[in-house]
Amino acid sequence: MHIALVEPEIPPNTGSIARLCAATETPLHLVGKLGFTIDDRQLKRAGLDYWPWVPLTLHESWEAFRAALPGRRIGFSARADSLYTDVRYRDDDVLVFGGETRGLPAAIRDELAPALYRIPITSPHVRSLNLANAVSVVLYEALRQLGAR
Repeated sequence: MHIALVEPEIPPNTGSIARLCAATETPLHLVGKLGFTIDDRQLKRAGLDYWPWVPLTLHESWEAFRAALPGRRIGFSARADSLYTDVRYRDDDVLVFGGETRGLPAAIRDELAPALYRIPITSPHVRSLNLANAVSVVLYEALRQLGAR
């Protein structure tokens, strides 16, 4: 299983996701233009001293990412109709999330439309979850289904 963040914007979120990836031995892919530099102090701080154990790959674009990493891509968006719990996750899945303020670009949402899911939000006052929280919810559901301990 892999986590892909398309154009993430907030360093502490990406750092927290990196720590999650270190904890679960899940490769992390950062795709496209980042809203920070990879040596950002806040990014490093949120990831603590776990960076050596984060399987991290940077991809210049969505196209480069697609070419480099095969596997079933599953997208997550607050705009999707189906729930993340409807997915039957597989070991080789690539879980794709968009940036904090824009989500997945429309073209990627369209490409992933048959496999686009959301985490339910019941409050009419909340547009979306924090990116690091969303990745955690989905990844641990996938690992639960796969029998991870």
